[in-house]
Amino acid sequence: MSPDAPTPPPGDGRSPGRFGSDQGWPRWTIFVIVAVVLGAIGLQVLASSTSSTSTSYGEFIQKLESNDVKGASDGNADATFNNTNGAISYTATDGTKYDTTGPLQPPDADQQLMTEKGVDFSTPTDSVLSTLLPLLLPVALLIGFFVWMQRRAQGQMGGIMSIGRSKAKTYSSEKPATTFADVAGYAGVKQDVTEVVDFLKHPEKFGEIGARIPKGVLLVGPPGTGKTLIARAVAGEAGVPFLSVTGADVRVMLVGVGASRVRDLFQSARKMGRAIIFVDEIDSIGRKRGAGLGGGHDEREQTLNQMLAEMDGFEVTTGIVMIAATNRPDILDPALLRPGRFDRQVVVPLPELDDRRQILDVHVKHKRMAPDVDLDLVARGTPGMSGADLSNLVNEAALFAVREGSSEIHKRHFEEARDRVLMGQRRESMALSDLEKEAIAYHEAGHAVCAAVLPTADPLHKVTIIPSGMALGVTMQLPTEERHIYRQDYIEDSLVVRMGGRIAEDLVFDVVSTGANNDLVGATELARKMVREWGMSSRVGPMAWGSQGQVCLLYTSPSPRD
Repeated sequence: MSPDAPTPPPGDGRSPGRFGSDQGWPRWTIFVIVAVVLGAIGLQVLASSTSSTSTSYGEFIQKLESNDVKGASDGNADATFNNTNGAISYTATDGTKYDTTGPLQPPDADQQLMTEKGVDFSTPTDSVLSTLLPLLLPVALLIGFFVWMQRRAQGQMGGIMSIGRSKAKTYSSEKPATTFADVAGYAGVKQDVTEVVDFLKHPEKFGEIGARIPKGVLLVGPPGTGKTLIARAVAGEAGVPFLSVTGADVRVMLVGVGASRVRDLFQSARKMGRAIIFVDEIDSIGRKRGAGLGGGHDEREQTLNQMLAEMDGFEVTTGIVMIAATNRPDILDPALLRPGRFDRQVVVPLPELDDRRQILDVHVKHKRMAPDVDLDLVARGTPGMSGADLSNLVNEAALFAVREGSSEIHKRHFEEARDRVLMGQRRESMALSDLEKEAIAYHEAGHAVCAAVLPTADPLHKVTIIPSGMALGVTMQLPTEERHIYRQDYIEDSLVVRMGGRIAEDLVFDVVSTGANNDLVGATELARKMVREWGMSSRVGPMAWGSQGQVCLLYTSPSPRD
């Protein structure tokens, strides 16, 4: 069994006596019964069949008269006459066996001859098996059909009765093999969750001083940042049972079933003593409760109420730590986030430069890398990428190397993979006219010149006029360092770089084209933020009207580099 093989939770809903269960018949029982019946029939057929030669009744009488039947001369002929069907079987003097069929009432002369020669007149009795089998087989089939129907009904009833059982996967004796060493970067996040591990390993150390460990830890961050991986690492480090469930497994259409599953989940954890309960995508059941229609009777709200009671209600849940993950912290119910339930929120942000470098080291560990690959440069060129994005980037680079027939992954493969991830597949077969190619070249050259001469702009990295994805050309800049705040001069230079392509077209061709559409969209959004949110307008002054963007971490507002 693999280390991550889940152990079935107690009370998995299987009915007693069902085929394959621990208390009922094994699954191979029905096959054994069928094999025994078929074997008995086959043996009966083989026993009744003999290797003999067919002949006529007259020939039998002739051989009997001429003593050509074995033992006929001594009055003890090796012959048998069946009174029920007239079947005759005999053995000739040369040892050959014959069989034939005579009349049920032979002529008197023939009957006297057979009597003198010692022919055995008998009425053979069938064996008990051959007699009862035709009667017992239909009865057995009928009984088996009713038993099968009963088992099926019990199984369906057991499935209905187990609908309120928890669907959590339990990892107990075979704990997850993931540890903090497998989680690259995120030193601050690992420091926050290390206290949970220490409490589960040494609870007496916290009890002596009177400290109380957080009952719940909420991991908040964008998708792909490794929230589930961190939860598995906590379970692997603590060495305690780990129950994993998703919000979709708890919430169902039937009212009250979700609350029943939550109760069963915590009951299973209490039986294990110390345990970790991990709920992924908790926002599907932890949304804010509202008044009005459906208030208090909605299935989701009943499930949430039960979870609130289990985490911090009258019944103490000592030794049970709940870890949840979400990228929608803004919609969670305030009662779920208060101290005593989810005491601690751990933000798992997009990785910084050093974190991306460590994540890349993990993903290239078992890949054949060429000496010209500079992972520091790759980490610099992937700002805003999550751990999942970096894993996909390394895999795309390996795929490019395989397509090229290379035995190693080179620097150019990472460049192609990054272009593929950020911009899409290259469209080298796209037919462009010479005028279009010239316009694209001057457009990208305008971006490149502005990026090269402006003092605060990010350094120029690459310019291409090969269509990729939806773009006909791309000018790529690489930041020299991670930025968390943006100065006004940097943003203004970013606006100039964005508009450089359109200005270059106007200067060279005295006319503009639609090629600057994406540049105008980005520049307009950036200028709007400068005025509405960042207070960088001298005419409007230092005022902000708030963001119109999404609050969800799935959607982030564009940065000045977008």
